[in-house]
Amino acid sequence: MSMRHTIAVLVNDQPGVLQRVSGLFGRRGFNIESITVGQSEEAGLSRMVIVTIGDDMTLEQIEKQLYKLIDVIKVINLSSKPMVARELALIKVSAEPAERPEILGVVETFRASVVDIGSGSIMVQVVGDSSKIDAMIELLKPYGIRELSRTGVTAMIRGNA
Repeated sequence: MSMRHTIAVLVNDQPGVLQRVSGLFGRRGFNIESITVGQSEEAGLSRMVIVTIGDDMTLEQIEKQLYKLIDVIKVINLSSKPMVARELALIKVSAEPAERPEILGVVETFRASVVDIGSGSIMVQVVGDSSKIDAMIELLKPYGIRELSRTGVTAMIRGNA
C-alpha cells in the first residue's frame, strides 16, 4: 500500500550531494514530493528532509540506495516514529479593501500572519503541517491567489530520540 514517507538524510556538506540524492530518486522512478536542505547540528553536515510516496518495500529500496552514495552518513525514516513536521507558505491574495476583513478572518482562524499589504493584495505567511497549509490555500482560492511559495516539509522525531 502506497503511503507518504518522510525521511531525514544526514550528508556531508559537499557540492553536488543534493543532485546525487535527487538523481537517485529519479533514476529509480521514485517521486520526491518535497525536499528541504539545510545545516544540521554538526559542522560540515547537512540534513535533507525528503517526502516521498511509496510502499514499505519502495522505502526500503530508497534507504539501501541512499547508503550507497558516498556522502550519505545516516538515513532515518521519520514517519515510522512520532514526529513534528512543519512547512511554511507565503500566499499573495488579491484583496480589494472591501474583502480584507473576510481574508483577515481566515488568517486569524489559521493563526497565520499578514506580512505585506499592497494596494490590491495581501501577502500571508502560514506555518504548520501540510494539511493545514492545503486547507488555508483552499479557503483563499475564491479571492484569487496571485502567487504561492511553499518551503517543503522539515521534520524531527519528538522527544529525546
